[in-house]
Amino acid sequence: MMDQKFRNCIEACLACGIACNKCATECLNEDDIKMLARCIQLDRQCSVICFAAANLMSIGGEHASHLCAECAEICRACAEECEKHAAMGMDHCKECAEACRKCTEACEAIAS
Repeated sequence: MMDQKFRNCIEACLACGIACNKCATECLNEDDIKMLARCIQLDRQCSVICFAAANLMSIGGEHASHLCAECAEICRACAEECEKHAAMGMDHCKECAEACRKCTEACEAIAS
């Protein structure tokens, strides 16, 4: 049976991966894409590792804690970048940053 801590982390990772994909797509629809290049790159990286971490946890992977540590690091970087753009009124970046912060916390709980 899966621990509630793992369930919470899987849910946070899936929500974050979805938010990051949405953010990247919305950033590509903004006028100044070049200004958002780093945001898009981090969104894509964050999405990939979030889905991978959720997948590894879902199968009870013995190395899930290691991947969650990396996931937390990338989520933190993505949140910091998105927060810069959220301050300029980009709601998709605000939502992404919030999801990344929640995922960071959940992944750190698994990694420790």
